[in-house]
Amino acid sequence: MRVETLLRSSAATYPERIALAAGEVRLSFAELDEVSDRLAVSLRAHGLKRGDRVAIFMENTWEMAVAIFAVLKAGAVFCPVNPSLKAEGLRSVVDNCRPRAIVTQAKHARLCAEIGASVSHPLFIMATRGIAALPPGVIALEDCIIESAGPLPEAGGEDELAMIIYTSGSTGRQKGVMMTHANMDAASHAIATYLENTANDVVLSVLPLSFTYGLYQLLVAVRVGARLVLEKSFAFPHAVLSKARAEGITGLPMVPTMAAMILSMRDVEPIPSLRYITNAAAALPAAHIASLRELFPGAKLYSMYGLTECARATFLSPDELDRRPESVGKAIPGTEAFIVDDDGRPATAGTVGELVIRGPHVMQGYWENPEATAVALRPGRTPGERLLYTGDLFRADADGFLYFVGRKDDMLKIRGEKVPPRQVEAALCACPGVAEAVVVGRPDPVLGTAIHAVLVASDPALTERDVLRHCAQTLPEFMVPRTVEFRTELPKTASGKISRRLVAEAGDRE
Repeated sequence: MRVETLLRSSAATYPERIALAAGEVRLSFAELDEVSDRLAVSLRAHGLKRGDRVAIFMENTWEMAVAIFAVLKAGAVFCPVNPSLKAEGLRSVVDNCRPRAIVTQAKHARLCAEIGASVSHPLFIMATRGIAALPPGVIALEDCIIESAGPLPEAGGEDELAMIIYTSGSTGRQKGVMMTHANMDAASHAIATYLENTANDVVLSVLPLSFTYGLYQLLVAVRVGARLVLEKSFAFPHAVLSKARAEGITGLPMVPTMAAMILSMRDVEPIPSLRYITNAAAALPAAHIASLRELFPGAKLYSMYGLTECARATFLSPDELDRRPESVGKAIPGTEAFIVDDDGRPATAGTVGELVIRGPHVMQGYWENPEATAVALRPGRTPGERLLYTGDLFRADADGFLYFVGRKDDMLKIRGEKVPPRQVEAALCACPGVAEAVVVGRPDPVLGTAIHAVLVASDPALTERDVLRHCAQTLPEFMVPRTVEFRTELPKTASGKISRRLVAEAGDRE
């Protein structure tokens, strides 16, 4: 099924239901369908052709949701771009995917116009209006959605490319993940299935639509006829949670940094309507899981693991949380997830190896990057099948439940022992008074590499000695950090993950 068909179906079934709430704007499914039709027609009128790419460089606004469906209805490929990127990052994306158009906001219009003027391929820019006039040549998006929709091109097949979404991966080099309509349909169907989403759900998302985790909140909501409440950030958690209560939300997707902020708040009011909480992007410490369940006792908590190359890979049923709080569960419906050892053979229970994903949600490869594609996608057991080698290390218990160990590239070797940073970080987060933690390797003249812990404390009285004593009681001696550093905050990626690379680079500059 093509992705825009999800919207058309819900618009036919639930025309008057609110599909999207963003700020003061509320769009019904019929309105979202109609406005995206109008923008699709305008995109075609300005020269967009089937298969062209369109970069969408916007924050979480209703216009971004409209643009996504408009591009697909026009038969083109949308490329969501992190709105926090500076000129160099945006230029890198534009140079790589060579979009025919950029859809953006007034605040980014001048930057986009400058980049557009410097490229050799044809490129037009649409932007929302702001206080100041738009740069010359930039088309006002508002003017493109006021005219009645004309005829649209015939829909293509579900095997056509729908999206190129960029991920930096562990190397920091941007790679364009190619997803077809069928890939995205399969992923959104699986997610909606295990979360038991229905048209009665109201999902609040502060996660950027330019990242997979945030994007699939939109796709799943549209798929089942649910309402998506969009917020631009979680910088003011009290206000966001107040909005959640007012909207009667039933679903709250989060990342560990959001959990840490909520748990550091005083007098958090309950959200009676809340049915479920999800966590992805990075592992949620077991201590945070326990605290969230106490704070929101009526909500089921889903621990999940995913990556841009397949959207979502595994989930843990809430019924298993008490028995396996550190597990990310098993493969999502209709897919397989298994571990292979260094020789590529199925790993036995308890053995650490690389996680491999099989299923209809696996990407087609990296845009114009055959070398990276060959590393990530390898032949499967049936002709033409390609399996996704994630580059992430896992182990499985005797019942087949999966546990994230760490990135291959992140593993530390301490006195000949392999140390997964995630295990040390989990122990640190369980220490009373620790809000967030990350560990990195530091050169050491004796050990070769020593573990350095960087923390954000929720208790100002916490000392390095307290932390090291706690670690010595819970970790093997070779895993105990050698040094501890306190900071007021840890650097984050736009998707909310703690950036281990930026933490390490900051240490190198000291």
